[in-house]
Amino acid sequence: MDVRGHQQQQLKLRSVKRWTFWSLSIAIISLVLLLYNNRPAKSNQTWSNYKPASQAQFKAKPRKTACGAVGQDPPGEKAPLLPVNGTHTLLLSAYLEHRTENQEVRVIAVVLGSEAAAYRCHLCCEGHNISTSLHISEGHVNIHKDYFGFQYGTADIMCPVPSGCKTPSHVSVTSAAEDPDVGPPVFLAVLNQRTSDSFPHNFTVCISTMFDFTNVLQLVQSMEMLQLLGVSRVVIYKTSCDADTQRLLDYYTDKGFIEVIPWSMSDHLNVSKSWRPEKAPGDLHYYGQIPALNDCVYRYMYQSRYVALHDVDELILPQSVDRWNDLMPLLEQKNGADKCYMFENYIFPPTFKLPPPVSETHHYLQDKEKPTWQGISGVNILDHLYHEPNTRVVRDNFKIIVSPRAVIETSVHGLLSSYASCVWVDNSLARMYHTRAPSQTGLTPDKLIYDGRLLGYSARLIQAVNTVLKDAGLIQKDI
Repeated sequence: MDVRGHQQQQLKLRSVKRWTFWSLSIAIISLVLLLYNNRPAKSNQTWSNYKPASQAQFKAKPRKTACGAVGQDPPGEKAPLLPVNGTHTLLLSAYLEHRTENQEVRVIAVVLGSEAAAYRCHLCCEGHNISTSLHISEGHVNIHKDYFGFQYGTADIMCPVPSGCKTPSHVSVTSAAEDPDVGPPVFLAVLNQRTSDSFPHNFTVCISTMFDFTNVLQLVQSMEMLQLLGVSRVVIYKTSCDADTQRLLDYYTDKGFIEVIPWSMSDHLNVSKSWRPEKAPGDLHYYGQIPALNDCVYRYMYQSRYVALHDVDELILPQSVDRWNDLMPLLEQKNGADKCYMFENYIFPPTFKLPPPVSETHHYLQDKEKPTWQGISGVNILDHLYHEPNTRVVRDNFKIIVSPRAVIETSVHGLLSSYASCVWVDNSLARMYHTRAPSQTGLTPDKLIYDGRLLGYSARLIQAVNTVLKDAGLIQKDI
């Protein structure tokens, strides 16, 4: 081959290489662009800005419901509260209401009392004999009267259920002022789909709310006392606590005794640390205690024969029997069935640590399992057996045990609306032991009144508390 032919062959080879290079480059670039354009779409479903106090923006965790609407799990599954766009309303949870003449969905909410908002209900009814899977109707709001002077309070938004929709699976509430065709609302699951007269729990205690909690010893003592009294479930609405408290909550949750409801109200509002705004400024009464209590009653309406509404530092103790199971027949025999039972509140201030009278000392000091709980933070209720003199406070700050099916609205102390009358329990049958800071000023030890009823439980309580503290890793197992 001559020189000219060799050069032409080299030129052709270089041309083929260039063509191959550019062809592969274009193919690779095209493939990358194709994959990028067909990547999984990210959800842009976010909460609207809710601006009563925190100016926070909340992100939802959307999913598809049976009727194709965007759904949101209820509190208890770590879901946030739902702001209603165009209003200052927060939705908490939804329950099917079986007790009214016309079936409704009750949505528990927190509302701004001065805002005259109108609402629209969206019910997910797919699979029922109605013309559309999404039924839209007017919502009727009822604001609870106990809001203790704060701007925000608890409310029920009642959503009528159409005749062809017997069991709506999800509901949402929007402002009636908004265009109903603008975007899908976020839905709450509707709980209490079925009624029941067979209950997995005889007694459930609702505790709200746990905020910056560090009273570890009194927590475990209260949980063990409640089990001695016959309680099988405690529901705690928790915002924050220390590491030792969380360890105990995890321990009791694993045992199936405690249900912890994550409580995010302080993410949305400036919650007050007291029961009156002049005592602690804020938007809402005591960390949102009242909406939590109402949610607990409805959550356990068909899971528990009775619910007791009281705090960690309170115990309702029978005087002649040991357990609530034995107390309730006595109360019903005396007052009739289906009542709301109110228990007088006796305050045992931990500022005083006095020994029992000489005649009672042997019951306490001869317990072989006398604990060594040094290093465990919190109050030891066994050290405080003297209560304040009786005043009107014993009936001002009472707590209750009631059938949840008799409750329409509850407050901190007693019911606002119910299907049952409330009666006082004779303090010779039972009373509430409240170990907390004194309510009366100028108290001296000589004014306090001894009550050693708690010592009747002390041996069993000490043993149970030691077992829990050891198993939870808070004290050494060789004690």
